[in-house]
Amino acid sequence: MTILESEAGPATARQIGRERIAAIVQSYGAAIVLVILLVFGSIAFPTFLSVSNFTNIATQSSFLMIIAVGMTFVILTGGIDLSVGSVYALGGVLAAYGSAWGLFGAFALPLVVCGLIGVLQGALVAYGKMAPFIVTLAGLLGVRGLVLAVTDGGSATPLIADRAVVFLGQGDVLGLRLPVFFALAAVVIGSILLSRSRGGQAVLAVGGSESAATLMGLPVARVTFTVYVISGLCAGLAGTLNAAYSSSGVPTVGVGLELSAISAVVIGGTLLSGGRGNLIGTLAGVLLLTVIQNLINQVGSLTSSVQAVVSGTFLAIVVIIQTVLSRTQRL
Repeated sequence: MTILESEAGPATARQIGRERIAAIVQSYGAAIVLVILLVFGSIAFPTFLSVSNFTNIATQSSFLMIIAVGMTFVILTGGIDLSVGSVYALGGVLAAYGSAWGLFGAFALPLVVCGLIGVLQGALVAYGKMAPFIVTLAGLLGVRGLVLAVTDGGSATPLIADRAVVFLGQGDVLGLRLPVFFALAAVVIGSILLSRSRGGQAVLAVGGSESAATLMGLPVARVTFTVYVISGLCAGLAGTLNAAYSSSGVPTVGVGLELSAISAVVIGGTLLSGGRGNLIGTLAGVLLLTVIQNLINQVGSLTSSVQAVVSGTFLAIVVIIQTVLSRTQRL
């Protein structure tokens, strides 16, 4: 055995160790930071540990979590969906109008329309070979315009009178609002699809390398098309539940929500380039963003502009760390 061969073993072992540590931090970093913030909040603010505060965090997280589930599927393929905030608002408005026909109308109308928006965007990206950023940016503007059109320029706020619809937004089980259970169901179902189904594996393969996925015989266009439909349906469902929670379809909600969803997915460890990530990480990312916002509100003296700076800085740090960890794993 030569000196070079004897030195190669320890060097390789060290490299493997670094890669494992990088992978762990990338996958569970959001959860680790979340635990640290929970400990800090419980020490710094007496009211942070209250049941009502945790219930509020869970409720506020639920709407973003449902949207983030769809966004995770899109980003895993290497795409992006900037329209979810507008689709979320449209879903809420249509749910309010549809509630005139009861529970079925309140859910069917927004899900069908928002699903069709996903179909259109998915077709343009997958089969029209258009850039996801451009397609969904147009969707962001176009759908927001549609919301304003059906609400008289945003001046009309349709109300939900059907008690069954309102109950799905305001009812609770074990102290938690029902939208929380919808969000948890979305995470569980999405996780099963990603880890246990051929379609989920195809999503990861397309995001890892589209050319390699094509050579493997995977239906790349169909997979890409499907994730945008899923994203549209998730945004529509979240908007419907938010309307049920607030008893009205507010046309101005969801502005900038697409950035929060993207942030949560990225913070949760999903690579923006696609191919790597999971919904448990996304759940941690959503909770982390919500807890940060809650802690800022606990301070009470910070303006909205300062809150935006804090959130933006935190996201930038996470993206930088994620990039470094990805390079470490490729070395």
